[in-house]
Amino acid sequence: MLEHLSDRAPRDATPIEAVAEGGLERWLSGQSERTRSWVAATGFQARPGQHLLIPDGEGRLGAVALGVERGRDIWSFGGLPLALPPGTYRLSEDMPEAEATAAGLGWALGGYGFTRYKKREREPARLALPRSADKAAVRREAEAVFLVRDLVNTPSEEMGPAELAAAARAVAKAGGARVSVIVGQDLLKRNFPCIHAVGRASVREPRLIDLRWGRRGPRVTLVGKGVCFDSGGLDIKSASNMLLMKKDMGGAAHVLGLAQMVMAAGLELRLRVLIPAVENSISGNAYRPLDVIRSRKGLSVEIGNTDAEGRVILCDALAEADSEKPDLLIDMATLTGAARVALGPDLPALFANDDALAAAALRHAGAVDDPLWRLPLHKPYRRLIDSRVADINNAGDSPFAGAITAALFLADFVDPGTRWLHLDIMAWNGRARPGRPEGGEAVGIRALYALIAETAGTKAPRRSRRRQ
Repeated sequence: MLEHLSDRAPRDATPIEAVAEGGLERWLSGQSERTRSWVAATGFQARPGQHLLIPDGEGRLGAVALGVERGRDIWSFGGLPLALPPGTYRLSEDMPEAEATAAGLGWALGGYGFTRYKKREREPARLALPRSADKAAVRREAEAVFLVRDLVNTPSEEMGPAELAAAARAVAKAGGARVSVIVGQDLLKRNFPCIHAVGRASVREPRLIDLRWGRRGPRVTLVGKGVCFDSGGLDIKSASNMLLMKKDMGGAAHVLGLAQMVMAAGLELRLRVLIPAVENSISGNAYRPLDVIRSRKGLSVEIGNTDAEGRVILCDALAEADSEKPDLLIDMATLTGAARVALGPDLPALFANDDALAAAALRHAGAVDDPLWRLPLHKPYRRLIDSRVADINNAGDSPFAGAITAALFLADFVDPGTRWLHLDIMAWNGRARPGRPEGGEAVGIRALYALIAETAGTKAPRRSRRRQ
């Protein structure tokens, strides 16, 4: 899917001139009178993301001017592959490494298309990456984002628990990892009762996907919510709220993309990925409101709402993950609408039980322009999910602090001494923007990769000089 990138520029490649924000006059001072007249005639202002086709003296395309933000700028370049005429383009070989790598990544992401069911109207223009770019990083990050987008965009009919397990096996095979899967009634035999309860109503059996890779280094475990479709269960969703529920396995897609990045980079660590994969359906044996389920950890869970199923399957997976005492535990989930109300679709809500770990995650998020926003694990709100008959209720009866109470629910299944991050994500673009088409989206994985690389002892990416 990265055919629109190349490592060498042909002689006839069209140059792209990156004009820094506020630097138009300086750039124009080095151009010909013909180019200055053309810029004046077109009204080009070099706003970030704005581009201008510049003809040569014979009426052909001679160059492209692109307005960019100072420092790393991914998204200004993201709009070019499908906006420029077909052909091959090149950047200045003098671009600093961080800026060239960001430009290459933006171009790569801007050329994405979900073509499983429909051919794209045109192929993206090609970019010859400059020598200064970290080409391996560009390809590694773009391929991970494409994987996430493809998995989330695939309809549930073709992305059920079995297909999600097949996708995990494909990632494992490419990276040299091994995968085991516990299916159906074996979940009860192996003591994963919450995963089984949520998924038992579907004709597509629930399962726990377990990927392992690496033999040395710190233990890093990723857990991803894999609800391949969420009807809401007996507390059924409305049609409008159910419409996008093919994306409810977005957490699973994200941890697979993140794992793919880790393996492709060969980081020295022991990686484990756990994905509880279910379909939350309705039938005669569906789990019910006010059922009480004994979880893997031994805590009893009262079901206040069958539509709060993500945290129910995650609690068993987190308990298993925590049993190995990993050095870093991260879970990702399309968990609550409350997080979207608070932060919108672009900002993943970050929860952490360790202030230093949260600070490190936010530092890396800023460095690679992959934003996260921390919300508190406010312990007094734990009372909102108390139960009169069980250790905890999966939903409670309060309309307040939904993202926080969901995170507090998960926290009960993680030892306080384990360094743990929980990301509540959207995994979806509701509107198209440069480099970010409408549909499935990867958020936070570049920031988390940088954090994991630091945990493994690998040099972290340089901090951005981009203005905030």
